[in-house]
Parts: sequence; structure tokens; C-alpha cells
Amino acid sequence: MQTLQNHELPLKPGLFTRFLMLASKTNAAGMRILRLALVVVLVWIGGLKFANYEADGIVPLVANSPLMSFFYRYPAPDYRQHMNREGEIKSTNRDWQVSNGTYGFAHVLGCVIVAIGLMIACFDFAPGIAAVGSFLLILMSCTTLSFLITTPEAWIPALGDTAHGFPYLSIAGRLIIKDLIMLGAAVVTMADAAQEKASSVVS
Repeated sequence: MQTLQNHELPLKPGLFTRFLMLASKTNAAGMRILRLALVVVLVWIGGLKFANYEADGIVPLVANSPLMSFFYRYPAPDYRQHMNREGEIKSTNRDWQVSNGTYGFAHVLGCVIVAIGLMIACFDFAPGIAAVGSFLLILMSCTTLSFLITTPEAWIPALGDTAHGFPYLSIAGRLIIKDLIMLGAAVVTMADAAQEKASSVVS
């Protein structure tokens, strides 16, 4: 009896510990959700580049970028006099955007973004292609993040409020900064796809 009393009964894990044990098994599901999320966002946003309002919206980003401004006919800041608000239509502004090359560039960009999304979607049967797609997304995300430096509209303008300039992001700036998440997701999915491809080659 004394021997039995000296043995301690194993403690059952607490609720939080059981949660952690369960959470530790969700890595594969999380990776699939992450990859699916990238595909959905890229195909959706890429498809929207064929809508004029979306093409209008990226004009300040492209026009001020030293990497991309040559795609437009007119230099920054000429576009500021010809911007339609979302949901608004002014034919004179639309005509200016047509002559600027706004829509042709947006259509090409949309095709590229959709193609990257579809490449990432190839993971199950062509992980090598998916890895390349994620790498291209890394490049795209880095380019988008560079707009924080080159686009004046990414920051709150000095119109009287003391909250302006850095670090006060405008609506455009808040949309740009979210590409940090896209960048991180692309690195993770690229590594996963590359590992899958490498293991299939070795085996």
C-alpha cells in the first residue's frame, strides 16, 4: 500500500495545453488555407484590373513610381486633375485616362496578377510552377511596398491637421502596407512548394 501511495497519478493536461496540442496539428490545413487565400485574392484583384474604376485607382501609384511610370503617357502629377472618385463618372476624366494608357496597362497588369495566382494554384500537381508563382509574388509585393516611398497619396496630406505625413497612412497607404502580409505568405508558400518539388525529385 505504501508503494502505491508514493506513485503520483499522471496529471491530465489543462484546457489551454490541450488547445495548444490541437493547434500544433493544424499546420497542413493552415498552409492550404494560406495558399487558397493567395489564389483568391490574386485572381479577384487581377480580374478587377479590367474595371475602369480599379484602373483609375492605381494611377497615383504607377505615375509616381520610377519603376513603372514609363507605362503612362503623361507624367505625375498631371493625373490629379483627371481622377474620378470610385463610383463617379466624368467623361472628360475617362477620356484623359484612355489617352494616358491607364486602361491598357491595367489590363496587362491584371493578366499578370491572375497568372501568378493560377501558378500558385498549381501546387497539388506542379509544385515547381507554384514555387515560381510565389517567387513572382514576392517581387510584386516588394514593388507594391516601394509605393510607400514614391507615392505622396500614401500619406495624409498637410491640410491643417497635425496628423499628417509619416507615420499617418492614408487609405491608399493602408492598402499598400498590407502587402507585407502578402510578402510573408509568398515566402512561406514558395518554401513549401520548393520543398515539395525537391522531395519528389529526390524520391
